[in-house]
Amino acid sequence: MKKILAALLLATGLAAPAWADNWPGRPVRIVVPAPPASSLDVVVRLLSERLKERWGQSVVVENKAGAGGMLGMDLVAKAAPDGTTLGIGFNGPIAFGPFMYKKMPYDPAKDLLPVVLTTSQPNVLAVPAGHPAQSVPEFVAWAKKEGGKLSYGSVGNGSSSHLTMELFKRAAGFEATHVPYAGSPPAAASLAAGDTQALFTVAPALLPLVQGQRVRLLAVTSAQRIEGMKQLPTLAEAGFPGFEALAWNGLFAPSGTPPDIVDRINADVNAALKEPAVQEALAKQGLIPGGGSAAEFRRYIEQEGRTWGALIRQAGIALE
Repeated sequence: MKKILAALLLATGLAAPAWADNWPGRPVRIVVPAPPASSLDVVVRLLSERLKERWGQSVVVENKAGAGGMLGMDLVAKAAPDGTTLGIGFNGPIAFGPFMYKKMPYDPAKDLLPVVLTTSQPNVLAVPAGHPAQSVPEFVAWAKKEGGKLSYGSVGNGSSSHLTMELFKRAAGFEATHVPYAGSPPAAASLAAGDTQALFTVAPALLPLVQGQRVRLLAVTSAQRIEGMKQLPTLAEAGFPGFEALAWNGLFAPSGTPPDIVDRINADVNAALKEPAVQEALAKQGLIPGGGSAAEFRRYIEQEGRTWGALIRQAGIALE
């Protein structure tokens, strides 16, 4: 049915523009493959307020967490290609998944269309507030002493949170057991409770716990220190030159969505991301506004796949 609808929309040179002129015509659903209050959820809810004004329709945010983000993105991949179902994808279920899973319920390259990069941000290395390590070198020394007994949380199998720690383990030379959670809120809660001893995730998910003195930040994974947290060293500064890992997210549409509708969504999101109030709100969350064309976003995803795919193979990461 999806292919038939796409064929009908694009059958003539007149059909697609006429469809785009009338788009959306009804409420637009944006699927968030993560729980409420996660960084993905924050981004979508901020943008949805601006987009509903531009589109003249309600924008419904639907949280569909599970399976490392694949549950939600599969919903998008199988939706009608009319531009009224979108999803905010991220590294894991888009660029990493094809290299880790023997079988995915969708093919990111074939079943999803990149629309626009929404934001990116570095991960931060966090430990419980009572942890003995006060710095990255102290953490590495402690981890090596533990001899593989420590466990680290992540926001899901195959996420940037997961793979950043795998990259760090290999660079630093220690072992640890991975404990995946369905999103940043439960992963952060496990860290604060001491159920896990380390976590790489984006800063917004941890700031309330940092302010409540339940979690301590040790370093950031960007190449340079980040605004608002200049006191936090980069991992490169902390003894691991060249270390960089960014979490990113962006909007996707089902394959077969008419190009002019994709262009319309891209233009409206770009405009929203340029609004000073939006940029200020994102900056407070430690998020870097994205933007750019759909083609640029596709090329970025392809590069991410090449870079992290090599690590996944080297590390032997395989998920069911």
